[in-house]
Amino acid sequence: MLRLIGNALNSLRDLLVTALPFILLGTTLLVGAYFLLQPAPPKRIVLATGPEQSALAEFGERYATELARHGVEVELLTTRGSLDNLLALGDASQDVDVGFVQGGSSDYARTLDEEEADVPLVSLGSMFFEPVWLFYRDGAARGLPQAALAELAQRERWRISFGAEGSGTPGLMRKVLAANRISIDELQPAKLELTPAVVGLLGGELDALAFVSAPESQMVQMLLQTPGVKLLEFVQAEAYSRRFPFLSSVILPRGVADLERNVPTHDIPLIAPITSLVARKDTHPALIQLLVQAASRIHSSPGWIARAGQFPTSQAAEFPLAPEAERFYLNGPPFLQRYLPFWLANLIDRMWVVLFSIVAVMIPLSRVVPPLVEFRFRRRVFRWYRQLRDIETRLEMGETPAATLLEELASLEIRIAHIAVPLSYTDALYNLRSHISLVRRRIRAMPRTRAGH
Repeated sequence: MLRLIGNALNSLRDLLVTALPFILLGTTLLVGAYFLLQPAPPKRIVLATGPEQSALAEFGERYATELARHGVEVELLTTRGSLDNLLALGDASQDVDVGFVQGGSSDYARTLDEEEADVPLVSLGSMFFEPVWLFYRDGAARGLPQAALAELAQRERWRISFGAEGSGTPGLMRKVLAANRISIDELQPAKLELTPAVVGLLGGELDALAFVSAPESQMVQMLLQTPGVKLLEFVQAEAYSRRFPFLSSVILPRGVADLERNVPTHDIPLIAPITSLVARKDTHPALIQLLVQAASRIHSSPGWIARAGQFPTSQAAEFPLAPEAERFYLNGPPFLQRYLPFWLANLIDRMWVVLFSIVAVMIPLSRVVPPLVEFRFRRRVFRWYRQLRDIETRLEMGETPAATLLEELASLEIRIAHIAVPLSYTDALYNLRSHISLVRRRIRAMPRTRAGH
């Protein structure tokens, strides 16, 4: 039994020694491809959101929670809003990977930046509506709650806050006012952050404030239910959506804020840009997959404005759609990710082409292994033939005594007895033994006078 085990171990060792160069070659190619393709995503990304306590900040927290499940840390970067996010994404010197960008911001960003952005951007899809909320004090409108924007603004020089520069609101409101032939000079604009602007409106220092936000914002929900504060109805909402491709006509349903108190008391037409998730083009494809899948879980639920399943979507994107995002919207999550952990499914998905290429290269090379294995085993036997032939040569020359040759044959036979070869190669071993016996018979058959020499 011990001999059989020893033979098996020796055979395995020979096989490994022979195949080792091919194993090393395949491993080297696989490791090189791994470092070249980098299938594993980075463990940290920076997400530009918006002001504190805004809906964008709340969404950012939810993305951080979703990606943490896959071992990716999301650092949330608080900004003044959409325009800041877009400029940061396009600036190679800033460490920002992805951010929320409001529809229409790209046009306004180009007017502020004379040079083209040095970082190409891609869209991960449209995520949610961000309606334009124009709240005003009841007395500032003189009893015209459903008037068009031009009629309200021309009543008197409103003291109105359009939001701080860096958010998407100022650029959007400039376009809306220009469409109504209203000059900024006709108003008394203020550039305040959202919280100071709300305080100014409630304190009477402002007549109105305009900002763009998802309905999930705490400020929106609070102002809708604040006595003495009214929400401007964009009764020409459909016309705005026809004039500006990045705007949509939406309805704030009756009673959606408070069913018991019936707030609002009727359907309110609003205009709303669509906010997208925008990333740098060189963002790791696996991260884009994670972000789009997280977006599907975060934004697919029904809201005050959107219906269930309306978002996220590949439509209305102002930037080219990332290939990974496009595949998700067409086919859903990758097949393997439905059944395997993300890291394993991503590794296979990113490496399978390389893996098959390596296999295609290694298959022809692997045909060399069996002949090499056979050569190693037979070489272990054939190398003793040199000694056997030397003995036979000296026999023919007659210079060596027969007794000496017989001793050498006996020593050779003892050493051969300890050679371990697989059963498939024992024929060579037995041939060697038979040839040793043949030479022994020849020595013994020599004439006595010659044998005793």
